[in-house]
Amino acid sequence: MTSKQRIRLALATATAGALGLALAPATAASAAGSGAECPRVLKCDWVPAAYQQTGDPANKEAYGNYDVSDRPNTNRIKYIVLHDTEETYATTLKIFQDPTRAASAHYVVRSGDGHVTQMVKTKDVAWQAGNWYINSDSIGIEQEGYATEGATWFTPAMYRSTAALVRYLADKYDIPLDRQHILGHDTVPPTTAGGTAAMHWDPGPYWDWNYFMGLLGRPTEQTGRSGGQLVTLNPVFKQNVQAFRDCEKNIDLPAQPSSAVPLYTQPSTTAPLFADPGLHPPGQSGTNCAGDWGSKISATQQAVVAERRPGWTAIWWYGQEAWFQSPAHTRTATATAGYVVRPKRGRTDVPVYGTAYPAAGDYPADFTAPRVSTPLAYTIKAGQSYPGGEPTPTGYYYAPTIDSSYPYDHTYFPGSTRYVTVQIGHRIAFVKASDVDVVRVR
Repeated sequence: MTSKQRIRLALATATAGALGLALAPATAASAAGSGAECPRVLKCDWVPAAYQQTGDPANKEAYGNYDVSDRPNTNRIKYIVLHDTEETYATTLKIFQDPTRAASAHYVVRSGDGHVTQMVKTKDVAWQAGNWYINSDSIGIEQEGYATEGATWFTPAMYRSTAALVRYLADKYDIPLDRQHILGHDTVPPTTAGGTAAMHWDPGPYWDWNYFMGLLGRPTEQTGRSGGQLVTLNPVFKQNVQAFRDCEKNIDLPAQPSSAVPLYTQPSTTAPLFADPGLHPPGQSGTNCAGDWGSKISATQQAVVAERRPGWTAIWWYGQEAWFQSPAHTRTATATAGYVVRPKRGRTDVPVYGTAYPAAGDYPADFTAPRVSTPLAYTIKAGQSYPGGEPTPTGYYYAPTIDSSYPYDHTYFPGSTRYVTVQIGHRIAFVKASDVDVVRVR
């Protein structure tokens, strides 16, 4: 963007703000250009994803594979989302170059040598997380591999390259290096209750989160008092051997090291596994499928302790108690100081959302396509607490066409309602700040 363009953008934003609209129009220029946004040590290359019309030229809404924007001038970049490709590196590049596939990520990391290819500029919005709100505020990194074959594909070279890239991006965009901001695709929330089952679960239970966060310089360390309210899951990867099932292929996976710790409905390994109420009907148990995220918690994820019994710990998880094994003298969870959210006095159920969109009244009167947040299948009940409390941006980036032909096209609408992040279960989510208290615990 030239200095003149920046001045025009600043003036447009200031004028809109004076009118009470607070709009930030994005440039509609192509993301074409040379040079990857990477730390020099990675020697990344630039292979642009498709940004072109598909189908009838008159239909400006038929295009792929991302949306142009002008982040962070239009809106903040707050999250980095890690994926696995479920394809080879070469095939992934071809998919992102095919505009009919309607998918992309900002970066792709090759398994064998950790080589990084950038495919979407970080100022633009890749179609990667399955949640438009998260897409608008995040950078997506695809890692070559298959979630059920993680031990084969997730190589030291891949971990190191991804960590170097994440450190670079976090420093550039002031993104905290913690699991509320460095997300797996499996921790991205759905936008609606009905969309829960369609969410992806990569990079899955065989991605070594403890190792990766250590490479970021953020290993799990005890910061809270022993027996405290907040814990960070911290099993030793090589010792945490788990036997999951590939339910799509209907085969048992080999018992192997994992970041995932199973969650039960009672303090017994014979009790049913916990079921995410957004994924399973009432009364149905969770499963040991690798992709059943509700029945497991991952290393480096945080939770609030609800109860302790010898060898077991209960945490608040999707509005209920879930139990994991915590044998004495075994490192399963680490006491952590931090912030938790809990319902304000007098509130019995606090709605949980997968987006932080503006309220209907925040949009201009002549805007015909407002998007507002709707509750998910979970609530925070009186007496429960969950990790979180940090404010998240409230806004909606509207970009329905390829050439900004609609009124307000390629515009970011900020909202007036304040939301804070919460780790409701395996996935993060959002609650209205007016519904909860944010409390520091040690």
